[in-house]
Amino acid sequence: MVNWAVEFSAMASPCQVMLCAPSEGAARTLAQPAIDEVLRIERAFSRYRPASIVGRINASAGSGEWIALDAEAAGLLDYAAQLHVLSDGLFDITSGVLRRAWDFRTPRVPSASELEPLLALVGWQHVERRAVAGAAQVRLQLAGMELDFGGFGKEYAADRAAAILQAQGLRHGYVNLGGDLRVFGPQADDTPWSIGIQDPRDEQRTIASIEVASGALATSGDYERYFELDGQRYCHILNPRTGMPVTYWRSVSVLAPLAVAAGSASTIAMLLGEDARCFLDASGFAWLAQDNGGRIFDRR
Repeated sequence: MVNWAVEFSAMASPCQVMLCAPSEGAARTLAQPAIDEVLRIERAFSRYRPASIVGRINASAGSGEWIALDAEAAGLLDYAAQLHVLSDGLFDITSGVLRRAWDFRTPRVPSASELEPLLALVGWQHVERRAVAGAAQVRLQLAGMELDFGGFGKEYAADRAAAILQAQGLRHGYVNLGGDLRVFGPQADDTPWSIGIQDPRDEQRTIASIEVASGALATSGDYERYFELDGQRYCHILNPRTGMPVTYWRSVSVLAPLAVAAGSASTIAMLLGEDARCFLDASGFAWLAQDNGGRIFDRR
């Protein structure tokens, strides 16, 4: 039995299932149900797919129409509500509309007049939810509003994929969705996986290595999508109150039992700026972060 890597693409990211199997063919067969689950979640919740539940909610914004939710979608909205409270409103899944002003392929900072009408569409308080005969429903109050599950969608999919692999009896491996990892067991020889944390300013280097036998590791940073203009870096993580990119941290990595928890905590930390260390310590998770001056802080 050896470790096999099964590569695939999903959610605009290179992805991988690593597992222990007797042959490459067996590894692909075992990995396929997990891959199918990731692709199902992408179809169900991608904002880019008009037929997805998120696409239908966004298309009906401001119309007054209530959209029915299945248990999975309702649960994800419950989670989004919890993150909004936990982050003091900084983690807001309605803030995706701000990308209409920010094109990170082009080095241009939008004006205040461009951001102002978009900021008016940001606000979890404009998401209405109710239950009718026990069935969950949702609607967005304002025309032009959007929901975006991108802040935790990949991590949720990684957890679901790992659960499917475990349900098949697999006990060695991990799921890697664009750098967000859910480890469901050590290597075949029972040694932990050694996972490098990328240097935010040099993709060929790492700033640390973490050994993980189970749990999840996720990183949020200012180097994934960004541009530089007049010596200033502008990244894709946007403050929903100002519409401007965060600047305090270069990257934040969090080790937690579930990928969805690790990813949410790392993103909230990026949004909190200098207050992130207290938040991360209070979470009880292990973490490592590099600030905009290159200093490294951690709790491992």
